[in-house]
Amino acid sequence: MNSTPDSPSPDARTLRRLRLGVGGLGIALPIVLPAGHALATGRFELLSSISSYYHSDMRDVFVGSLCAIGVFLVNYRYRRLDDVLSTTAGVLAVVVALVPTVTDAPAAARVFSLGRVHEVAAGLLFAILALFCLWRFPVNGSPTAGRRVRNALYRICGLAILAAIALGVASNALSEPTREALQPFFWCEAVAVFAFGVAWLVKGEAMFHRPPGPSALPGPLPAPADRSATATP
Repeated sequence: MNSTPDSPSPDARTLRRLRLGVGGLGIALPIVLPAGHALATGRFELLSSISSYYHSDMRDVFVGSLCAIGVFLVNYRYRRLDDVLSTTAGVLAVVVALVPTVTDAPAAARVFSLGRVHEVAAGLLFAILALFCLWRFPVNGSPTAGRRVRNALYRICGLAILAAIALGVASNALSEPTREALQPFFWCEAVAVFAFGVAWLVKGEAMFHRPPGPSALPGPLPAPADRSATATP
């Protein structure tokens, strides 16, 4: 079946699906990992960070989800600068997935040089995702109500990612018993990942979908001209 003139092109549909895939995984990750870990162990226990689930029963889910996000980001194609940023973010996501954090790792498995690589890669990944929300996703143009809402959401998500990163770093100043009781770094990471997922879902039009323009809406055909009214006798 041929597509109508107003239907999106195959490239546009692929772009939208990539955005939806990235956003969906981002929202699901901080929910699925603790829930799956609770089912596997029979008790609900938050680990100190999302990355710490690498050292749990949820390792395959953690690694697989981040690698999938990385592949989606590497294959994301839009404008040239977006391509460079998304490819860099995709590579960093795979590094975060495959190079484990030392947090919550068994003592015999702690390789602190690799842990530093993980931390740097994760920090750069979150910074690029915040750049997408604050700089690349907002659209300039006629200030329609829908565009204002979407732009505001992008900026809120970007600021939430930056604030979560800052608070996560600041949480290291808390005492160890307080950190073990509250797990603030996990919550900061969860907020950042969730905000990133929401922004990509909005961009993929799964949330606050943009209605089609008037030209895309079907309407009645114009009535034929009444030639008899103007015909000469």
